[in-house]
Amino acid sequence: GTPQKYDPTFKGPIYNRGCTDIVCCILLLLAIAGYVVVGIVAWSYGDPRKVIYPTDSRGQFCGQQGTPNEYVFPGAPLGTGAALRRIRSSCSSPSPCPPLLLQICVSKCPDRFQTFLNAHGSSQELEYYRNFCVPEFTNLQKAPIQVVKDKECPAMLIPSTPLARRCFPAIQAKKGIIMVGNETTYDDGQGHFRNVTDLLEGAKKANVVLEARQLAMKIFEDYTVSWYWIIIGLVIAMVASLVFIVLLRFLAGIMVWVMIVMVILVLGYGIFHCYMEYAKLKGEAGSDIALKDLGFQTDLRVYLHLRQTWLAFMIILSILEALILLLLLFLRKRILIAIALIREASRAIGHVMTSLLFPLCTFFLLCLCIAYWASTAVFLSTSNEAVYKVFNESECPFAGQSCAPEAFNRSNVTKQCPGAQCLFAFYGGETSYHRYLVVLQFFNLFMFFWLLNFVIALGQVTLAGAFASYYWAFKKPEDIPAFPLFSAFGRALRYHTGSLAFGSLILAVVQVIRVILEYLDHRLKGTGGNGERDDSFPNRILQIAIYGTNFCTSARNAFFLLMRNIIRVAVLDKVTDFLLFLGKLLIVGSVGILAFFFFTHRIKLVQDTAPSLNYYWVPILTVILGSYLIAHGFFSVYGMCVDTLFLCFLEDLERNDGSSQKPYFMSPDLRKLLKKRNKGQRDA
Repeated sequence: GTPQKYDPTFKGPIYNRGCTDIVCCILLLLAIAGYVVVGIVAWSYGDPRKVIYPTDSRGQFCGQQGTPNEYVFPGAPLGTGAALRRIRSSCSSPSPCPPLLLQICVSKCPDRFQTFLNAHGSSQELEYYRNFCVPEFTNLQKAPIQVVKDKECPAMLIPSTPLARRCFPAIQAKKGIIMVGNETTYDDGQGHFRNVTDLLEGAKKANVVLEARQLAMKIFEDYTVSWYWIIIGLVIAMVASLVFIVLLRFLAGIMVWVMIVMVILVLGYGIFHCYMEYAKLKGEAGSDIALKDLGFQTDLRVYLHLRQTWLAFMIILSILEALILLLLLFLRKRILIAIALIREASRAIGHVMTSLLFPLCTFFLLCLCIAYWASTAVFLSTSNEAVYKVFNESECPFAGQSCAPEAFNRSNVTKQCPGAQCLFAFYGGETSYHRYLVVLQFFNLFMFFWLLNFVIALGQVTLAGAFASYYWAFKKPEDIPAFPLFSAFGRALRYHTGSLAFGSLILAVVQVIRVILEYLDHRLKGTGGNGERDDSFPNRILQIAIYGTNFCTSARNAFFLLMRNIIRVAVLDKVTDFLLFLGKLLIVGSVGILAFFFFTHRIKLVQDTAPSLNYYWVPILTVILGSYLIAHGFFSVYGMCVDTLFLCFLEDLERNDGSSQKPYFMSPDLRKLLKKRNKGQRDA
């Protein structure tokens, strides 16, 4: 591309500009209107209770507030042998079969072995057994065989435990013997005694869920006793980030070198600590077990008793330490220029202090997008209607057909097929709305990505416009316009909503395609692909903020500008990003180490104050993740400021030559490092 030519009227972001990419702006507004309509329709049809509560065989919810029957109990089987095969064959292929057990809402799970035949002989036992029968069962004098045949009561009860509002067999092991309710055999209600191991295969998946639930409950307990300290840790991270940013404002050069040294020291301490733990475990029983032999454990503390775990940590930290040292060794000259850019960014932020608070606005809009997408997805996924099917143990011409429970007993089906039942099969629907639910879910996902990228782009173009106003002010701060951040935000919304919509649309399309391909890849058990990251996207945003051109023109200009300065882009910009990453790493590492020593009771001053936890890694990881997000929020302003100043710096070199007619706008520090000077001026 052709280098930028000198323009005596160019003084930074152009004020006389027009609207760009109007078609995309209109398209975005129409898409948002459609998105609102989809949300309203989903909320009118959806029912989140389907996610929270289980249903019985009639599709009725169990466990709703105000109802005594909290759990669903898998009672009488719908049939056995050939009858079950007929029931399965009556299911249409795209639709799932209903549970092959008559599910009943009960107030509690059974706590004993019992058969209906035995319970029928005792009024007290029968009264207990009625808790696990259908509500319509009132004829206590009815023959037990007929009651079981009519599926009014289960043939037998098994001691069960509640899990996610469902009753599962209470399987346990005592001295290596599988037992249910302290029994090793049970009466199946048909005169046969079975071993409880017959229940084990069917309960394996339930036990996995049980372990996951137990893990989740322990994690929840840890949060309930440590949330106060987690918040304190996040506040410390926020204060540390703010102090670091303020110190960068006045001591950029010193702070960057202090940051580099501190990161090296923190990583060095991490390597030392891992080695000490590795050496301490030498000779301890079970510490030499390989990670692959141990497999996945819900109690992550188990891994910390293995030497191989600490060896892996030590190797990872050592590689990271070596990479940082090598980069510092070979890029020391570029680091000096990067430090000058960071120092200039500190001055820019000092003159536009409101930019530090602007990420809160972006964060609020992102939370709004995420909340709307999540709620719409839940309502869409629960907007199917209950579908009922005819099931019968014997041959029946109506088997598998849809039916209405309220009118089933008055239909011809019961006359031609005695014993047939109208049972809940699955959630579905045959209306146009239900047929296009998958399409609506994809539209919801697409709009989520589009709006998410739009909000991020809006934040970037606002910050870019504000910092560009600073750079192109020849006399700082006299020539900086009033309220540069709000002016840039207003320009972005007024003139460039269409361009931002266009750019975010492209990213959204790529991201949705990637999600689809990853889903197919997961289904086909293949390998993952590359991400959709576009490093030149922020530079296009900068062109829009400065020149007010449309997205395509900005993309072309940004591309050619970067290509003309490929060496500087490849090294200098990445070095600056690397230094800012070290700043985030320093804050996260420092707060993480502090959290580790606190929650593991290794700080004697507050040893009794730290809460007792099931898994001390829960609050530590939460603090580390939260600290990174907080530090990233503060440093993202710095990153955008550096990117803006870097692009302006490249254009400054192309437009101007340092003469009195075409003086450089860059700071004296940058001119000194690049051995440039403005003729007729003396650099400080």
